[in-house]
Amino acid sequence: MKTLLQAKAPVAGYALPLIAACVAAVVTIGCAAPSHTITPEMQAGAAADNPAPPKEADFPALTSAKWQQGSFPSLEALRAMRTGMGKDQVRELLSFPHFSEGLGGVREWNYIFHFRTGPGPAYITCQYMARFNADVLTNGMYWKGPGCADLLAPAVVAAKPAAPVVQPLPVVPAKTTLGADGLFRFDRSAEGDLLPGGRQRVEKLAADLRGQTFDRVVVTGHTDRLGAAAYNDALSLARAQTVRQLLVQNGVDAARVRAEGKGERQPVAHCTGTARTPALIACLQPDRRVEIEVLGLR
Repeated sequence: MKTLLQAKAPVAGYALPLIAACVAAVVTIGCAAPSHTITPEMQAGAAADNPAPPKEADFPALTSAKWQQGSFPSLEALRAMRTGMGKDQVRELLSFPHFSEGLGGVREWNYIFHFRTGPGPAYITCQYMARFNADVLTNGMYWKGPGCADLLAPAVVAAKPAAPVVQPLPVVPAKTTLGADGLFRFDRSAEGDLLPGGRQRVEKLAADLRGQTFDRVVVTGHTDRLGAAAYNDALSLARAQTVRQLLVQNGVDAARVRAEGKGERQPVAHCTGTARTPALIACLQPDRRVEIEVLGLR
């Protein structure tokens, strides 16, 4: 019988040995089924039970425990205990009871639990009782010992005053290059010709500049070498002026922003050929750009 009580096999594993033990012991103690199906109705019934809590004298003496050493349980396992749980579920959380509870018709399991009181070896000892109803489902869990029940309450941490949040200023690059093909519609330069993605990038740069200390901002437009030089000069300047105006509209000091156009005079792409082919237009794409340089940023 002792060997059977100490085994931690699941119900299916110990049903046959338990039945055999019950047959041998039926003359003296009788036998109850080791498990049964737990229905929602049975769980609801167990939750509705409200048995009178045990008195201190109802807890067994510590010296009568079969495992007097007790154990250090998991607080999370104890917090998971609920009414309407079967014995297998209780055993899964808390292991076997520490007292010799018997086999058939057992309506009470008792434990000896220890809890650390600090980082050192000191601890307190509490007794814990789980009671079962006629359906062998928990219908009450109880403690014996000063402050034992309070151990399951979450620790209260005093709220610290919130430190003031200091938002760091955004990092503004000293020079930002925006591809003209992503800023403007093809061969256009007015504010109404700005593409949504290009407008957002300029507005974001303006927002990042607010609160920064700098001397001035220079907006420079560039084109590729296709087309007449005079036309390219005018197009590059018009695009630079549109970007400048958008920066000013979004909070940048107009007195600190200058626009200029360089036309095709400062290429960055190295492309061969003169015929206006799709391949050459794609190769010259880096030349079509607007550069925004922040001078004296500190």
